[in-house]
Amino acid sequence: MDRLQRLYGQSLVGGGATPSDTPQQDTSEQIYISSLALLKMLKHGRAGVPLEVMGLMLGEFVDEYTVKVVDVFAMPQSGTGVSVEAVDPAFQTKMLDMLKQVGRPEMVVGWYHSHPGFGCWLSGVDVNTQQSFEALNQRAVAVVIDPIQSVRGKALIHGLNRHYYSIAINYRKSSLEEKMLLNLQKNNWTKGLSMRDFEVHSRRNEKLLKDIGDLTEKYGTMVAEEREIPLDRRTVSKAGKVDAKKRLDDATQDLLTANIVQTMSSMLDTVVF
Repeated sequence: MDRLQRLYGQSLVGGGATPSDTPQQDTSEQIYISSLALLKMLKHGRAGVPLEVMGLMLGEFVDEYTVKVVDVFAMPQSGTGVSVEAVDPAFQTKMLDMLKQVGRPEMVVGWYHSHPGFGCWLSGVDVNTQQSFEALNQRAVAVVIDPIQSVRGKALIHGLNRHYYSIAINYRKSSLEEKMLLNLQKNNWTKGLSMRDFEVHSRRNEKLLKDIGDLTEKYGTMVAEEREIPLDRRTVSKAGKVDAKKRLDDATQDLLTANIVQTMSSMLDTVVF
């Protein structure tokens, strides 16, 4: 529609009408996405692979150039394409009411969906979905995540500046959010005392013992071959080959550690329980 209006305005200028500046899209707007919202979007997108998933973003419009996203929630939809009909208004209303009861009074500022494996861009269906959101709020934002290619650093956006434009994405972390992110991969002290299933542990021991036997034979063969190679050529001769000694050491340490922890855990559980 904007393109037709611009063409219509240019035709009027050519016909002798008063020239005027053509309105352009203002791309100075930026969006702040919180760490919690980003983690939820990535986790939701990763769990839905290979299907597409979608959800709504909660936040506020701070001013004319700033959108703040503080939280997201998933919609009960997945498939090969996200359409306008996928937005369930009853579920959305119920979810917003429940969020208000737990201290989330923010409004819906946009939506997100995943493109697992085929890049971050908006298809024709996605553009129609975004237009339906813009009918409710002109400043609604659409976010596309790729849980597969995003970790590879690929950010090619098809159709950019032809059917839609990109918004600058920033982030802010509070002290509590920094503590939350630092504790995501932090192991708890009780993890070292947790017991594995005995059948799984037995199968793992059998596999490790078999690997140790094979690696021992390879290491013996490697030592025998090194005796016939001059000292100045031994380092070059190892290039591109499997280091049987290092793998043997790793497998042995893994076997000893797993059995010590399993034995100690069994003894503690016997005494305590």
